[in-house]
Amino acid sequence: MEKKELVLILDFGSQYTHLITRRIRSLSVFSLCISGTSSLETIASHNPRVVILSGGPHSVHAPDSPAFPADFLEWAQSNGVYVLGVCYGLQLMVQKLGGVVRVGEKQEYGRMDILVEGSSGIFGNKKLGERQVVWMSHGDEAAVLPDGFEVVARSQQGAVAAVENRERRLFGLQYHPEVTHSPEGMETLRYFLFDVCGVSAGWKMENVLDEEIRIINDKVGPEEHVICALSGGVDSTVAATLVYKAIGDRLHCVFVDNGLLRYKERERVMETFEKDLHLPVTCVDATDQFLSKLKGVVDPEMKRKIIGREFICIFDAFANELEQKLGKKPAYLVQGTLYPDVIESCPPPGTGRTHSHTIKSHHNVGGLPKDMKLKLIEPLKLLFKDEVRQLGKILNVPEPFLKRHPFPGPGLAVRVLGDVTDGNALDILRLVDEIFIQSIKDAGLYDSIWQAFAVFLPVRSVGVQGDQRTHSHVVALRAVTSQDGMTADWYYFEHKFLDDVARKICNNVRGVNRVVQDITSKPPSTIEWE
Repeated sequence: MEKKELVLILDFGSQYTHLITRRIRSLSVFSLCISGTSSLETIASHNPRVVILSGGPHSVHAPDSPAFPADFLEWAQSNGVYVLGVCYGLQLMVQKLGGVVRVGEKQEYGRMDILVEGSSGIFGNKKLGERQVVWMSHGDEAAVLPDGFEVVARSQQGAVAAVENRERRLFGLQYHPEVTHSPEGMETLRYFLFDVCGVSAGWKMENVLDEEIRIINDKVGPEEHVICALSGGVDSTVAATLVYKAIGDRLHCVFVDNGLLRYKERERVMETFEKDLHLPVTCVDATDQFLSKLKGVVDPEMKRKIIGREFICIFDAFANELEQKLGKKPAYLVQGTLYPDVIESCPPPGTGRTHSHTIKSHHNVGGLPKDMKLKLIEPLKLLFKDEVRQLGKILNVPEPFLKRHPFPGPGLAVRVLGDVTDGNALDILRLVDEIFIQSIKDAGLYDSIWQAFAVFLPVRSVGVQGDQRTHSHVVALRAVTSQDGMTADWYYFEHKFLDDVARKICNNVRGVNRVVQDITSKPPSTIEWE
């Protein structure tokens, strides 16, 4: 991945950290997010032009609060690196340089007005006395600034809102410029990066494509073969197309029907692979293998681990078959891991953990067996979903395919709450999901929604159908809007649409007598129910 002009974010646990990464990339500047407690050697190895210290839920007064390495600020100054502290990042920088951070007399949360007091540096494009609305979220505040710093903005309550030491290239904002609740936040980030730091906007998807092809060719020897695990989703398909462009027929794709696919998914996906993408794909029916291992399992984490292990077993077996055919065993496995997968599988700083505090294990991140015999190629692991779609467009993947909603690697296993082999839960869910998705398409809403799906709930309810009492299953409908899946809002359907869908489901799916809608955002919930 092209790393010139890199903006490196040190993550101290803010729920908005990934948004900083995305906002900067939207300015055609490459950005990466790593743990705020990373070693100085790790930080320096990225050779960043700018480092942003993220916010976080901690107080700098807590004995176990996370911090950057002791010599970080000295290293940044001696190497000409610009540093921007956001919220907790500002307070941490102030404290480490000898300033004073105290518990604020009045805590500030939500939308607040700030007043510009210094029209240079980070607010060089603003006028003295100019006001703007920003999103505050802090209890502590900078009370005494270190030598060389000046206040360049205050809140309407008089608290420090922005500071800077231009000589040392150190800047701080006590609010979140990356969220949409700070309307002028993007303008501030843009001015800071381009006018204050002198960063150039040169990062684009064409660079990513060229760089990843080069990496793949450097990694895979001229005589080596590669397996690609195709799920039928956008991510693995774009990954396969990219690798195919790099090594051609030495790529061998396998599509696994694990018994957890959507309605007629196998037939539809294989037709697309063969007719539209012209990828060499072998279809493996492993329904019995997966479902037998999942029988009786209700814990979602255990489901993910089991599914991950079974996938790898199948890929190993497929590799052995190829070895008999080619006289050489493939050495690599391609997966469509995305950056949000990596972020969600990483530990939040300040927890005292040295491994993942798991939101969920991704079958292509945290669920791989340690004895996996294939080495991984993950060409998309630094990209967000919308960036993968951009890359797919460059690779001429059909647009309707690129617009498909995300589908989880563990499939319907994480949409059946409970034992997936219990009764006819999977068959019921497939039909309900098909009716819901087709209704969304018929209403012209599909492209306006990030992800939509149905969930089978492990409860029954009393109903009346055909003048008879029923005691049948309950299903939930979930639809969200999002940019990258890291945060999401529930989609607001018209009541008539929901009424029509619920009627279709109850009238056409035997065993369902109640339909509910999930109206929870992420956070606090995840998008998938599990």
